[in-house]
Amino acid sequence: MAPRIINGVDELRTLVGEHIGYSDWLEITQERVNQFAEATGDFQWIHVDVEKAKAGPFGGPIAHGYLTLSLGPMLGEQVWAVKGVAMGVNYGIDKLRFPSPVPVGSKLRVGAKLLDVTDVTGGVQVKFEYTFEVEGAAKPSCIAEVLFRMYH
Repeated sequence: MAPRIINGVDELRTLVGEHIGYSDWLEITQERVNQFAEATGDFQWIHVDVEKAKAGPFGGPIAHGYLTLSLGPMLGEQVWAVKGVAMGVNYGIDKLRFPSPVPVGSKLRVGAKLLDVTDVTGGVQVKFEYTFEVEGAAKPSCIAEVLFRMYH
């Protein structure tokens, strides 16, 4: 999906309070979950032991919550891009919740709502609400208020 192009900080400010859009759906594979476990050292059975997880509370393996969150940069760049800034960096998270699991084999996407744009030295701090959704699920899998710094 092509991102919504935002032409500079002035236009960005006009979008505060708006839902910007959604990413494409991404299938969450067991391979991706296993790679995340390898990268982070988090080998909890609910994620990586498929047979044991089938008898567990979710009927199969689920993605790590932080794997879901870590997909924000990749999925977010499908939703929005700001032109006219020299660079942007992840700055942090104000609030983070994981209301429901992401089953392996499901499809995940992110929706982005612009919450705030604040001046900081050399640029702006931008706050988005990222809502990660599993296709067909009643509740979001992750809701995060993510912060970015964009510099002139």
